[in-house]
Amino acid sequence: MDVLTLSRWQFAITAMFHFIFVPLTLGLSILVAYMETRYVRTNDETYLRMARFWGKLFLINFALGVVTGITMEFQLGMNWAEYSRYVGDIFGAPLAIEALVAFFLESVFIGVWIFGWNRISKRMHAISIWIVAIATNLSALWILLANGWMQHPVGYELRNGRAEMVDFGALLTNPYGIIKFFHTVTSGYMVGAFFVMGVAAWHLLRKNQVELFSRSLRIASIFALISAGLVFITGDFHAIEIAKTQPTKFAAMESVWETQRGVGMNLLLLPDPAAECNSVEGLCIPNMVSYLAFHDPNAEIKGLKDFPEDERPPVLPTFLSFRAMVGMGSYMFLAAAVAAFFSFRRTILEKTWLLRILLYSIPVPYLAAQLGWVVAEVGRQPWLVYGVLKTSDGVSTAISSGQVIFSLLGFTLLYGGLGVIDIYLLAKFARKGPEEDPHAPLVRPQKPVTAEAN
Repeated sequence: MDVLTLSRWQFAITAMFHFIFVPLTLGLSILVAYMETRYVRTNDETYLRMARFWGKLFLINFALGVVTGITMEFQLGMNWAEYSRYVGDIFGAPLAIEALVAFFLESVFIGVWIFGWNRISKRMHAISIWIVAIATNLSALWILLANGWMQHPVGYELRNGRAEMVDFGALLTNPYGIIKFFHTVTSGYMVGAFFVMGVAAWHLLRKNQVELFSRSLRIASIFALISAGLVFITGDFHAIEIAKTQPTKFAAMESVWETQRGVGMNLLLLPDPAAECNSVEGLCIPNMVSYLAFHDPNAEIKGLKDFPEDERPPVLPTFLSFRAMVGMGSYMFLAAAVAAFFSFRRTILEKTWLLRILLYSIPVPYLAAQLGWVVAEVGRQPWLVYGVLKTSDGVSTAISSGQVIFSLLGFTLLYGGLGVIDIYLLAKFARKGPEEDPHAPLVRPQKPVTAEAN
């Protein structure tokens, strides 16, 4: 394989692996902050034990997320030097702000939260985890504004063979980036909520600490239900923005080949890219695609045939990923609604079938989030910056295939090892359950070696 293909594989593998940790951090930070706030308001130590237990799992995931995120920016210089040279004036600004502001806040106050137990007031300690949660979301905001610019470039001019920023405000208010931010973070909240529900369900099936895990599941189910609703609302706005700014991606998502008005949605559909048509069509909902695109049932949808073949995205992976993502989102909304219903009726302990479903549903929001990124990034091809810079023009010219293969293998082995460690630690501490003493140090200091010990 050539340098371009290998570099794309490397970035895809490292980005998708990193995004295993990001959504759980987004969701768990909010849930832990809420649980600790409930403890401060009620002085009920069950909420304290909940916050400490889920907080420990949050810390494990956070640490792995930081490690895997560092390599992402290195690749922009190593594998994508031409891209960095061409748009670095724009893309670098939000990434710098993310590191200097959001990540700084996260790093400082997560230390306060870890080591501040019994050292600062309960109220200040709860505030520290809220700052971590807010900073985590701010970090996502800056990164997604940068990605939103790649999807829909605004506020720039082409000068001296590169893109230069002329309106930073346009980047900040880019509708594509803002909608993408809300859609992505709410999907992260789903990951955190289903993780808590699944682990709580595992303990409830074994009748472990019933009160604590029943409360955890109740809180997470409501959070999941609200988040699922927000995912669908923001997804609707996102579809409209995509149809307006990236018509090729939207056409691939819905497998529309011919330009037409009042396009219906076929529930049974199988694209045939080689023949530039759909080999299977059935169960059509009239005008639905046009309505989803522009909230107008008679709106015109541009077909893929209206665009040059070399400017169309890969249709099959874009289409299948989009359909699977929507299907998983619908399933999660239903599962969250059922879980919330039985949790508030205080009968969920009797519904062992539901507890098993929630346990086995832990991977579903992870998969949905990954498929969302497949739609976003594969659907943007062949553009690295949509309509401005093609992916083939952004790859580094000073590296060889052998160098990329070496780094790809190294990253794969390293990340594979980190993944095993993360799963092991999360499973170990999730099964162990909360500590009996809610006031013990979260991180226990090591005993010094003494002469008597020797």
